[in-house]
Amino acid sequence: MKILVVGAAGMIGRKLCERLARDGALAGKPIEAAHFVDIVPPSPPAFAAFPISCEAFDVAAPYVAPKLIADRPDVVYLLASVVSGEAESDFDKGYAINLDGARLLFEAIRSEHRLSGGLYRPRLVFTSSIAVFGAPFPETIRDDFFTTPLTSYGTQKAVTELLLADYSRRGFFDGVGLRLPTICVRPGPPNRAASGFFSGIIREPLAGREATLPVADTVRHWHASPRSAIGFLLHAAELDLAELGARRNLTMPGVSVTVGEQIEALRAVAGEAAVKLIRRQRDETIERIVAGWPSRFDASRATRLGFVAETSFAEIIRVYREDDDVGPVA
Repeated sequence: MKILVVGAAGMIGRKLCERLARDGALAGKPIEAAHFVDIVPPSPPAFAAFPISCEAFDVAAPYVAPKLIADRPDVVYLLASVVSGEAESDFDKGYAINLDGARLLFEAIRSEHRLSGGLYRPRLVFTSSIAVFGAPFPETIRDDFFTTPLTSYGTQKAVTELLLADYSRRGFFDGVGLRLPTICVRPGPPNRAASGFFSGIIREPLAGREATLPVADTVRHWHASPRSAIGFLLHAAELDLAELGARRNLTMPGVSVTVGEQIEALRAVAGEAAVKLIRRQRDETIERIVAGWPSRFDASRATRLGFVAETSFAEIIRVYREDDDVGPVA
């Protein structure tokens, strides 16, 4: 079992690589080697029973994908992505990384498939997003709802989903796309994602720091923890994809809560002192982006296939405090 993780330096990628190193196996098979890549060199996990190579590449450069696939990895994780806010503000960069980079990787796999006489057919796990859906929404969104995104980021993810399904249909690889909820609470410094405040209003007050809330308390959204995201990725590598048929993209389970309910969960955990550190400052750009995102899903198809997430936002905070929190409110 050889593993390739593209996007290994990001928060999810780093946690996935650490988990693979710790487990030493994937889909019931021992890992013999792993290749972790990103635009900056990923940090190798401290302990692993198999050799790991960590390299920095620009996935939008045409020479990169053939180089990554030349060793014919058995499982390819495609996590590399320009986040939503940056994809909206930098049109060229968003399409270069989120769409062109994915297609170049798909084409490199197709080339190796052809050179092998059809024998090389890896499992490819792609992290998509609930941003592939666009308003107006029903109260609860099913997997078969129209993918009519209202952001460049969502469009890039939706097009990649279509390519993944078609390349899988043609037998070039065995692909599955995971529409991740907003991952919350994200550890570390804020990023340029439009959704970053969902984590910030929990993470920063728990550390005794002020957080900015750019939207109303009534905004509702779909969340899962980083721990759940890693569980989704691991499960996707061992899933019997015959159960998916031609519908290769799945909405992952999560928790639907309003910003106000997030704040109440924070109050229950850390008290009024933490809540008082949230500063309300309206941002019309973020309001517009978030208004185009769905807020509640029927993820029963993924649940039937064994994907599992938290069932309350209080549980999401608990997971953050167990896995990533640096300490209580100062």
